[in-house]
Amino acid sequence: MRILTGLQPSGKLHVGNYFGAMQPAVQLQDKGEAFYFIADYHAMTSSQDPAALRENVRELAIDFLACGLDPERAVFFRQSAVPEVNELAWILSTVCPFSLLEKGHSYKDKVANGIAPNHALFAYPVLMAADILLYDSNQVPVGKDQKQHLEMTRDLAGKLNETYGEGTVVVPEPIIREDTAVVVGTDGRKMSKSYHNTLPIFGEEKPSKKIIMKDLVTDSTPLEEPKPVEDSTILALYKLFASEADYNQMVADHLSGGFGYGHFKTRLADAYWDFFAPMRARREEIIADPGYVDAVLKRGAERAREESAKVLARVRKAVGLV
Repeated sequence: MRILTGLQPSGKLHVGNYFGAMQPAVQLQDKGEAFYFIADYHAMTSSQDPAALRENVRELAIDFLACGLDPERAVFFRQSAVPEVNELAWILSTVCPFSLLEKGHSYKDKVANGIAPNHALFAYPVLMAADILLYDSNQVPVGKDQKQHLEMTRDLAGKLNETYGEGTVVVPEPIIREDTAVVVGTDGRKMSKSYHNTLPIFGEEKPSKKIIMKDLVTDSTPLEEPKPVEDSTILALYKLFASEADYNQMVADHLSGGFGYGHFKTRLADAYWDFFAPMRARREEIIADPGYVDAVLKRGAERAREESAKVLARVRKAVGLV
């Protein structure tokens, strides 16, 4: 069983990234052969700042390792360190209907949010499909918002197999964790950098907790009255960090009345800070060893290229390039 996932180096990681992608990836390391990559080619669709890209790639590598990725159990590499992905993307593009890309929700959303349309942004699902198919991936953990892209990958794999023979590529299955597929932000919407409603995974204690105390949206229910529990942003976030017993206690305190939102926010802020304490400590250890990250990524790229070469050789033969 081969599992694959990738994360874009698009800036500071937030809680939504952790529960939507990083935690599931770390938990899956023992379930099969894991391939995890930093999607730096994809990041170029929305940013053309070379210095920022280099910094974001390194920060993401450090963060992922700090959050539990074990390079002894998983293959960890930069997408751009495996150039074979571009050849497979081209081969896939020859069987990709234009209409398939026109349906892309992500492309439409990004353009609507002010990102200039370009070919790479439009063809993003094809490169994503190549990322997945290049390693004979069986399972791909994705957030709910990436479900369509995985379906497109399955469509393209099917078209390639239909055109050039069954088994040309492996058709992957998605792994979607419905319980944490969408993490709410401080304003109650999906946590996203685009909405400026995120909580950082790593940062200084005072400013991080201040986001919860000042920015988290609540209603005007008086202190003495019961607080609504349906669609509560505080409860939705607290459930991620707290034990079941502590979460149930907060629900009970909401329903009983006599507690203000400031009290609940303080509990949430403390639980959030404590949850990531071991990861902050691990991050400091990694930063103290400058060569460690480079060595991990280099070793991962070598292993990834070994596998990609096997798959690409099979595909090249199937389509008539050799």
